[in-house]
Amino acid sequence: MPRIEAADRAPARPTRRGWAALAAVLFLVVTGVLAGQSVRPPAAAPPDAPAAQFSAGRAFAHVRTIAAEPHVAGSAANDAVRDHLLTTLRGLGLSPEVQDTVTTQGARLSSSAGGVGVARVRNVVALWPGTASTGRIFLVAHYDSAQTGPGANDDGAGAAAILEAARALTSGPRLRNDVVFVLTDAEEACLCGAQAFVEQHPLAQQGGVVLNLEARGSSGPAIMFETAADNAGLVGAFARAPAPVGTSFAVEVYRLLPNNTDFTAFRERGFTGLNSAYIDGAAVYHTPVDTPDSMDKDSLQHHGVNVLALTRDLGDRDLPGLRSSGDATYFPVPGALVHYPSSWIWPLAAGALLAVLALAWLARRRGMATAPRLLGAFGLALVPVLAVPALAQLLWITIKFIRPGYAEMPIDPYRPWWYRLAILALAAAVVFAWYALLRRRLGPAALAVAGLGWLALLGLVLAGLAPGGSYLTALPALAGGVAGVAAVLLRGRGRGPLAGWAPALAVTLGAAAGVVVLVPTLLMFFPAMGMNLAAAGAVFAVLLALSLLPVIDLVHPEAGGQRGIAALRARRRGALPALAAAVAIIAFVATGLAVDRFDRTHPAPTHLMYALDADTNQARWLSESSTPSAWTAQYVGGAPSSVADTLPAFGTDELLTGPAQPAALPAPELTTTADTTADDRRTVTLLLVPKRPVRMVTLHVAAQAEVRSATVGGRTVAADRIGGGTWGFGFVFHAPPATGVEVTLTVPAGAPLRLRVMDASDGLSALPGFRPRPADVGVVGSHSSEMLAVAKTYSF
Repeated sequence: MPRIEAADRAPARPTRRGWAALAAVLFLVVTGVLAGQSVRPPAAAPPDAPAAQFSAGRAFAHVRTIAAEPHVAGSAANDAVRDHLLTTLRGLGLSPEVQDTVTTQGARLSSSAGGVGVARVRNVVALWPGTASTGRIFLVAHYDSAQTGPGANDDGAGAAAILEAARALTSGPRLRNDVVFVLTDAEEACLCGAQAFVEQHPLAQQGGVVLNLEARGSSGPAIMFETAADNAGLVGAFARAPAPVGTSFAVEVYRLLPNNTDFTAFRERGFTGLNSAYIDGAAVYHTPVDTPDSMDKDSLQHHGVNVLALTRDLGDRDLPGLRSSGDATYFPVPGALVHYPSSWIWPLAAGALLAVLALAWLARRRGMATAPRLLGAFGLALVPVLAVPALAQLLWITIKFIRPGYAEMPIDPYRPWWYRLAILALAAAVVFAWYALLRRRLGPAALAVAGLGWLALLGLVLAGLAPGGSYLTALPALAGGVAGVAAVLLRGRGRGPLAGWAPALAVTLGAAAGVVVLVPTLLMFFPAMGMNLAAAGAVFAVLLALSLLPVIDLVHPEAGGQRGIAALRARRRGALPALAAAVAIIAFVATGLAVDRFDRTHPAPTHLMYALDADTNQARWLSESSTPSAWTAQYVGGAPSSVADTLPAFGTDELLTGPAQPAALPAPELTTTADTTADDRRTVTLLLVPKRPVRMVTLHVAAQAEVRSATVGGRTVAADRIGGGTWGFGFVFHAPPATGVEVTLTVPAGAPLRLRVMDASDGLSALPGFRPRPADVGVVGSHSSEMLAVAKTYSF
């Protein structure tokens, strides 16, 4: 393809190119900073803030009490937390109750690897009656923690925010609608507290609006990331909150993921509502360092001010009128949350494509690009779109090779910002290099149209597949296309030193739309996906770069017209942005490795379990680690293998194993209390009793006996097989009573009944052969970390 020289001109050609480039870059940087502020949490209010206001200072006192130690469901520590909740709510003049019941996981919630999830739960529920209620508003958070950490953020923050919101609400006049404070139990185990509430509690039977508070980190904005269907009315209310942060694209993504929270049980039961969480600082998630000191109080304030304002707003509304037909598109901008109905999605996406096509037609008509070059640029624009995410993931793999401890961190390292900057620099380096290589051959106009064309095309694709995310590319493409048309029409007008500045201003304003839309998304999705999915953040970075191509052209020498040495110098100057970005990659990675070191307060995570087979009195260490650290390698090694034959509760995942010294631990006891046969059915009632303090017990039936029906703890459960192999039906019972769990099984008459039972507690330090971790070695955030299991087989 022949080169285009002077005949191919950029949409903007200011006479003082350097000053124009500097002005455009500074304007976009300021715009980016302001856009970033739209996803910053508000400053924490002090403990002496006015009584009607939410105060993170006051709420934080509750966090310290709730997160004094790990408090898994069923533990004495969780009992103490529940007592604090009850005392606090009674002190506000409310009459809280404890919903003490047994429940199973919802049918559409993911079961544990060991079979059906069952739990004894003790939810704390308090009603603040309205004056003339049209429905109920449910403020929901869970008060239990994972077994590996005190849970200051997950979900001490949510529980504390609700207590402080309840104080602020009850300090003022009653609202029109009922408000129900629901602090659920056993969320970490199986989401069973929420399931029990929506299935069994009288206050839940007529549905309502649920506002659920969660955390998957220690800092960052409280993002409203999930809604019920037909959310337009609620999103409108959320937009009036003091600091609304959220994106409808997150709703689309979350609907595709297998993740669940307490909100899932409410949503599946027909409630409407909003689900919010802060998610940055995810390295502490479920770990021993999820302490009150790890919490950013600004994030706690963000949770609280929004839930308090929303409750007051919804509390005086006609709640049935909130239901709307269709979802809203919404996203943050400086000072507001933009939201519009789903009926706008396709017109905006189509308008974006038309604007870009108009720019392409105009560029061709004005001799700035030819059809072959436009098509060639469009095809070659796929190079950075595909290369940047792939190279970003490769960069993170390389960093993990340099620092193997990162392999055990499922989301992010402790200090991820330097690595995130490296991903941004990588996107810039690739796009700058791609642009410099093709600019003189294809021309700036063709490349700008190509970048905007892909954004417009993606806007149409997203409109069909993930409507709430279409705005991410459709709006920058629409703004860029319109600005490009304006720049071309204004080009050549004006005289004097500012000649050509109007087109430069037009393309800069068009690029600013991409900055406003995509910078907040970058800031939300980097922590959402984490460095382990670095490619996800890189996608948004390259989309942002495509929207900036008309401005990127300003930082390059003017295309065309140079010969000889002048052309060589122009090429060298054109390579400088890519070279600078490449140097930045190295600098950011090096700084990240230097700054983010493992130490006493940021320990390297490790995973270890212990299992004793009471049948043979043999024990072994187990680990889920894919790349065991030097400390973990003391206990396990060799190739991973399945332990499902002897430990069916662990599922079919392959684990590293190693021999261990048997500890003097009693096995769970299984006895029959009734055994009858009628026709071709045998019904056996069993009592499964743990003989030591444990957080769960499991039972699995050998596959030879087909379980036709089952009742566990008085609740009927699905009698499904957990998979192929030795074992068929099974269940995991969380927070079992010390008196045991009653189980009734119906099997074919005459079938041999062999059962494998297991109980599990937490903590390995008292076991023979265990060597304490060094100060800079910690525990990975996993529901099986530090598990101590004892298993035994019974036949009846």
